[in-house]
Parts: sequence; structure tokens; C-alpha cells
Amino acid sequence: MSPEQQLDILLPGVDNVVPADELAERLGEGRTLRVKLGLDPTAPAVTLGWAVVLRKLRQFQELGHTAVLIVGDFTAQVGDPSNRDSQRTRLSAEEVRGYADSVLDGFKKILIWDDALLEVRYNSEWLGKLDMADVLELTSKVTVAQMLERGDFQKRFTSNQPISLMEFMYPLLQGMDSVAIDSDIELGGSDQLWNNMMGRILQERYGKRGQMVMTLPLLVGTDGRHKMSQSLDNYVAVDDEPAEMFGKIMSIPDHLMVQYFELATDLPVVEVQAVNAGLADGSLHPGETKRRLGREVVGLYWGIKAGLDAEAAFDQVFKRGEAPDEVMRFALPSDDIVFLPALLRDAGLAKSSSEARRLIAQGAVKMHGETITNESLPRTTLDGATVQVGKRRFVKLMADAE
Repeated sequence: MSPEQQLDILLPGVDNVVPADELAERLGEGRTLRVKLGLDPTAPAVTLGWAVVLRKLRQFQELGHTAVLIVGDFTAQVGDPSNRDSQRTRLSAEEVRGYADSVLDGFKKILIWDDALLEVRYNSEWLGKLDMADVLELTSKVTVAQMLERGDFQKRFTSNQPISLMEFMYPLLQGMDSVAIDSDIELGGSDQLWNNMMGRILQERYGKRGQMVMTLPLLVGTDGRHKMSQSLDNYVAVDDEPAEMFGKIMSIPDHLMVQYFELATDLPVVEVQAVNAGLADGSLHPGETKRRLGREVVGLYWGIKAGLDAEAAFDQVFKRGEAPDEVMRFALPSDDIVFLPALLRDAGLAKSSSEARRLIAQGAVKMHGETITNESLPRTTLDGATVQVGKRRFVKLMADAE
């Protein structure tokens, strides 16, 4: 494709290209570009928020360019200070390795997993080998004044909030990833622009051609307020089961629908514009439009039929008040009287017994569609019963769950 044709594919959904004039120039050089995306495995799931940049990376692959996916197993132990007003709790190497193994499966649902179009690199490969002389050389490339130009650092500095030297190191280490893999372009969320530009600075100061940076908007989470985050539990994961994924999409506030159509589906720009116009003038019903959104998102990761089946399962539970066809089975304890909070915890329907007790007190736990108010129930009453917690969590209790 010509550079202009590639730009027509790559630019939709993008909010920053820096420097703006370099993208067409590099695409016109007639060579395979190295397009970097670094992601720190600090949680086990790949969310739709991560998928925004991952899907843009796939577009570069589809145009024949090389995706260089950096699994930040080293930088995850340092912790990205972006948008933080306090120091981040450090993760252990073991925690990071566990998360890395988990997220790779999610990456495979999005990227073209082909050695000709993809490099997967772990940044411990080069960062773990830096000695003190290397670290001092790295820190000599930038000044403290440059670091304090970063908005969140500046805010913390002026409000006398502590900033550790390790946090100063994070953008330098991320920039060294670009030096190590000779990236032409780095992708990231809009909150990563400063970090990614540090990669360009360091490449130039190590005598290399500086990368350009392309950032994409941050997808707002299902709570409608904050960016999608596993720590805030407002996320949709790409490997959520279809019914769970559809249900989460149906729970988002109406004002987010257009952003989700734009960033979380493959709908062409003109169709997203038509959805926006239809919602604005009332010609499109919000409920039906959200159903379409749910089918589109589920279909992207599980196939068209899965999207239709997920919608039908949603109606079964939320329209007709029935339990879903497929419900996890869980073995009842042998006690004649069963303590329900502990049972809900052990079945994975609550994080703890105390949370389960709160859910019971709030009327969020039902059996056969009726609210449960007692914390202890006879085993014979629970045998064969389907218990519902909240809107989407069900379990069938069996004396013998084999």
C-alpha cells in the first residue's frame, strides 16, 4: 500500500502522533518498520483497555510491519508512576512472572502470532544486565529539571509528596527498551506520551535515530468514571466468557457507547459516526444500540455466533429471571447446617466470608429467585439449589458435584 493508504488505516482512533510529519515519511521509506508496544504484567488479565493499543499494533502487522511486544518483566517490578499521586507498591519477581504467563494468552487473541510479524521480548534481557557504570551513564543522559517537566512528578513535587529515585528511573528504563530494540514507532495510551518520548530522547543520545510516538485514548471503565483498570475492578477482559463479557458491556453507562464502538470494536469510522448521530437525534434506541455493542465486542474475540448466544443468555437471566443454562456446580460441605458466607467464599462468589455476609445483608444473594436472609441453612435445603450473587454470578450446589 502507499503511505497515504496506510495512513487511512492507521490514523483512526489515534489522538497523538509525535512528530506529526514523520509517520508518512517513515511509511514512505519502503521498508518494514519496527513498531514497539511495552506492557508491564502487573495484573493477570488483558483488558479491553490494553486491547485498544494491541489492536492498533495488529494493524501495523497487517500492513507488513514488525510488531515488537515488550513484556516489561523488569519494569513491572519498578512500577510505572504515571498518574500516581503516591508511591506504588512494588511487585515481586515471582508475582510478575505469574502475571506475564497469564497475559500472553490474552495477547494471542489479538496479535498475529507469527515470527515473521512479531517479536516478543522481555526487558529483563537487557535491563537485568545493566551494571552500575551503565546506570550512571543512563542517568547522565537527562537532567532533574527535565524529569520534573512531567506533570505528575511536578504536581507531587510542588505539593511536597515524596518521589523516589526509583520512580525517576522508570521512564529511563522504559526508554532503554527503545534503544535496545531499535524501534521506529512506539505505541501507548495517552498517559504514556511523556514516557514514550523519553525513548526518542535516549535513542538520539545513544547515537541512534529517534523513534516517533503514537498514542491512543484511554478506554473508560465500566464504572463510567475512571480509566479501565483491574485494580478498580471496572474492566472487561478479552478472555472473559462470552456471557460475562456481554453482561459487562450492557452495564456500561450510555454515554460511553460511542467511545466503546470507536475503540473496542472493528466498526468502520462512518458507522461509528452514524451510531453517534443516531443516539444524539433519538433515531437509535440506547438499549438496542448497547446490545449491538455487546454483540460486536463478543464477536470480535469469540465469533459472531458467540455474540448472539451471549445476548440470548443475557435475556434468559435478566429479562426472564432464569438461571443460565450452564452454571458452575459446587459440592456442598458435609455439615447438616451450612454456613452460607463460607460456602459463597469457597465457591468463588465472594472474596471473603465477611464480604459474603455483607452481600446477604444487602439482599444480593438469592436462591430460586428469592432473597436469602439467613446465614445458616440446612444442607437438605441447599442440595440441588441454584444460588445467585449479584446480577451475573451463579452456582449450583450439589451434595455430590462430581
